[in-house]
Amino acid sequence: MAVSGAGPSFVTAETVDRVLNWDSIITQLAQAYGAEQGKLAVPPRVVARGKGVWLRALTAIPAGSRYMGTKVFGFSPDRTVNYVITLFEQKTGLVAAFVDGNYVTARRTAGTSAVAVDRLAPPGAASVAILGSGAEARAHLEAMAAVRPIDSVKVFSPTAARREEFAATYAKKLGVKVTPVAAPQQAVDGASLVVAAARSSDESPILLGSWLRPDAVVVSIGSTLPEQREIDVSVVEVCDLIVCDAVEEVCDETGDMIAAKKAGIQFEHKLAPLTALVSGQIAQSRTSAGRRMFKSVGTALQDIVVAGLAFDRARELGLDLRLPAEFYLKRA
Repeated sequence: MAVSGAGPSFVTAETVDRVLNWDSIITQLAQAYGAEQGKLAVPPRVVARGKGVWLRALTAIPAGSRYMGTKVFGFSPDRTVNYVITLFEQKTGLVAAFVDGNYVTARRTAGTSAVAVDRLAPPGAASVAILGSGAEARAHLEAMAAVRPIDSVKVFSPTAARREEFAATYAKKLGVKVTPVAAPQQAVDGASLVVAAARSSDESPILLGSWLRPDAVVVSIGSTLPEQREIDVSVVEVCDLIVCDAVEEVCDETGDMIAAKKAGIQFEHKLAPLTALVSGQIAQSRTSAGRRMFKSVGTALQDIVVAGLAFDRARELGLDLRLPAEFYLKRA
């Protein structure tokens, strides 16, 4: 039998930017990673490849959430990207909303990193190195500031104007000293928290293990495909604990870890899932000593949680756009 269903909403990128805040993002993601997820709730991503193009799809059914959904985005030869997140009601299976995923993507990545850092970094003020000056770098600095006091920041970007603008913006926004530097090692020197959020144009690693303090916490989010590089294999070698949002994908599908394997570096025994960190299953001795890293590829669990948060808030404020169309609803 077929009946008419209510039309879904669309939530624009501008609305997502307006309604999200770091406290709610981080709280919701921590709750999601603390919940027991079914074995098939967050399946591996799928990447379709053509000549000079690829299309990635991620799906998830977060435990305890109102929504389940998928994120789809493609990469074209001219390097343009659109992200669309489709939210379905878990209770009814109906399409609830389409959410522009641009700001969701940066904020869910940074929010998840903050969940990990909050459990890996010691209490108290952090000295932060930011490698990068783009959307992910900015989102990460803001998210780090939501879980730790920050006493100083050094930012590296290969473009002088960008790093200087970044420094001026966040010195004013956070009320701390932000120093632009001309080399990544200058940024990392002495930092307790290092955020790598900028791959080089030729995929050469931008962070070396020898630069890190013995107690540094590293966040690496830029290598998500086999051909992408962000950190040197020496970083993998010197880190005592490597927490991952998706262990198998980080291990088998990222250029950084593939390179480490080829270099003969044994790291599998260092890996741990973020769920184990959030639920307290990892011994405190492993989370409070040595160099620790959070390595992220991004998952649909993060996308659906944050997109659902944005949609609910947009709907409360009357900012979602109800589409002038309905899906055909089929019932057996």
